[in-house]
Amino acid sequence: MILSTVFEAGISIQYYVILSAILFSIGVIGVLIRKNAIVLLMCIELMLNAANLLLVAFSSYFEQSDGQVFVFFIMVVAAAEATVGLSILIMAYRNIRTVDVSLFNQLKD
Repeated sequence: MILSTVFEAGISIQYYVILSAILFSIGVIGVLIRKNAIVLLMCIELMLNAANLLLVAFSSYFEQSDGQVFVFFIMVVAAAEATVGLSILIMAYRNIRTVDVSLFNQLKD
């Protein structure tokens, strides 16, 4: 338990919650504002990592390993999402020569 020694040193769990909320908010804002598909994927990864940070922090705080097991599965899903998402982006770029999400409706034809 890496974070258990950090909690014993005096760092409160509120700092992890605040950091996770900030990272998740940055990811949500990036998904809502940006139109570049690669940036969208990075923002989704940022949101998943914010959830991972919170799960590990609470898991260590309550001295249970359940949260760390969930983090492992979230990391597997994130890797699969990145692989599938990037392959779809490569195919879309080959067809329309852009990764702008607003122009992906041209792929319907």
